[in-house]
Amino acid sequence: MEFEERPFRRGRRIAVDVGDARIGVASCDPDGVLATPVETVPAGVKSQARIAAIVEEYDAIEVIVGLPRSLSGKEGPAAEKVRAYAARLANRLYPVPVRLVDERMSTVTATHGLRASGVKAKKGRSVVDQAAAVVILQTALESERVSGRPPGESVEAVG
Repeated sequence: MEFEERPFRRGRRIAVDVGDARIGVASCDPDGVLATPVETVPAGVKSQARIAAIVEEYDAIEVIVGLPRSLSGKEGPAAEKVRAYAARLANRLYPVPVRLVDERMSTVTATHGLRASGVKAKKGRSVVDQAAAVVILQTALESERVSGRPPGESVEAVG
């Protein structure tokens, strides 16, 4: 059985897990094989400037923002906040594309993984945000590999 090799866009991506207090940031290698934690950025007015600096430093081709949904797939107030944050980020980072990707269970997955590796809950709060960003990025990379298309939905910059 033959299958067609789908093209995978080469280049580093940055993923962010936006929270009320902290924003976890992760990146991947140019081949999109491995996502790794970068840092935890304090949420607030200066967060987008720091994320923009990271995007520039890593020469990222795209930014993936985790979109929180309920298990049923519905969007609530948290998703609204993240959509607004992603829209501001898209304007700031233009022409670097920003995409929203479903992040259901990313924090739970990250927390379980960290706990299994011996990281204590209290000590691990800022690390959990980075680990959640890693999970979001790995999911996005896998989605693109399987579908041959950029993951999630594009956030349009409004000039």
